[in-house]
Amino acid sequence: MAKKILAIDLGGTSVKIAIVTPEGEIQDKWTIKTNVLDDGIHIVPEIIESIKERIAQLELPSDELLGIGMGSPGQVDDKEKTVIGAYNIDWVEKQYVGEQLTNALNLPVFLDNDANVAALGERWMGAGSLADDVVFVTLGTGVGGGIIANGELLHGAKNVAGEIGHITVELDHPFDCTCGKKGCLETVASATGIVNLARYHAQLFAGESDLKKAVDDGEEVTAKDVFDLAKIEDKLAVIVAKNVGQYLGLAASHLANILNPSFIVIGGGVSAAGVFLLDITNQTFKDNCFKQVRDSTELRLAQLGNDAGILGAAYLVKVGVENNA
Repeated sequence: MAKKILAIDLGGTSVKIAIVTPEGEIQDKWTIKTNVLDDGIHIVPEIIESIKERIAQLELPSDELLGIGMGSPGQVDDKEKTVIGAYNIDWVEKQYVGEQLTNALNLPVFLDNDANVAALGERWMGAGSLADDVVFVTLGTGVGGGIIANGELLHGAKNVAGEIGHITVELDHPFDCTCGKKGCLETVASATGIVNLARYHAQLFAGESDLKKAVDDGEEVTAKDVFDLAKIEDKLAVIVAKNVGQYLGLAASHLANILNPSFIVIGGGVSAAGVFLLDITNQTFKDNCFKQVRDSTELRLAQLGNDAGILGAAYLVKVGVENNA
């Protein structure tokens, strides 16, 4: 029987867990709630309990498992296998995640930041096409990212490389960012940032617009609403969408000029705007790249959706075990 991998994608509201083959086939997948009570002390024990239950149900011998891969929010030390500062799950203090998993399940553990892990997933089985140099940008509630150079994840001196959401893209009318800076990409290209941008431009816009009417009437507006209206040429929505594309394209050009990856892959919930978003981003991207980069770096939409984290976690194990063999 072929070996299998346990893959974990830890999120703020749910934990996705899967059994994956070393070839990238997801054979079984399930979800449990992320229990953030009591400073998140229940999260890892409940993951362990769920894995044990599923292994028992499947009658899966432990010697058929290669290891456990996991993506987590926060600052992750991939060597120490710890997490600190994952504020959305109340992990303020250092968490010894790898130690808990290994002690309970007697398997090697490979741990990394969730955006890094999603980048690995897209590189392995998605839009990254196994290229040696890939940048992944995820546009969700915030903006995150992962950088792969020469086939290896970049972690940086303090394991915080890839904070693409905090590239400064606006100096004239900057919004405050949760990081304490102003004008970050996250403030204008995340799901919440796009809504903020819509409200800002609605105050300046005097023409007819369903988006302006919705904002002025205090209706709940989403990033999806903005792009859906832009696609049918609502004038205010078009202005907002073009601004998002310009900000994202500018940030992508900085990444490309510095790193010259084969692909910059755009994922996350906002990327559901699809080719429309890609097209308006591409124009600014190309305008701000010098020729050799413009000719060799391509913007792509992510292909794996919510499975990117699971597959990236599995890839951590696949490569980790091979390197330690």
